[in-house]
Amino acid sequence: MLLPSGIKKQLDSLLQDGFVLKRSVFQPCLELHPMCEWNQIMKKINSLNRFVKKNNDFIRQFTAGLKNVDIDNSGRLQISKDLIQFAKLNKNMVVVASVNIIEIWDKELYEKAVDVNDEDFANLAEDVMGNMSEDELP
Repeated sequence: MLLPSGIKKQLDSLLQDGFVLKRSVFQPCLELHPMCEWNQIMKKINSLNRFVKKNNDFIRQFTAGLKNVDIDNSGRLQISKDLIQFAKLNKNMVVVASVNIIEIWDKELYEKAVDVNDEDFANLAEDVMGNMSEDELP
């Protein structure tokens, strides 16, 4: 897949370190993590006690299908068949920046995921952000 030039430009400084491509936990999409971000996540994962079954099960599921990937000079990214099947990707894809990762979606699934009415989003925003003090807000 060819990344949009604007996103590739934003990732230029991270290209030489590589990326991790994985299944999303909550949505039928893929997550592209810059290696520096992935290393921070793995530091937290590695602190889990592997002798606790639910921790071990979580780690296995969280890292299932994970691929180390590179973006070539033309901005191309190779996606394995198992990840394509997981995210139900076809020729029409959406690539979106989501804070510190890039999400790769099937266009139809993405449009369904973001198709919420204003009141539902307002309630979600209040639930998620409403208890933060002013200095904690982004």
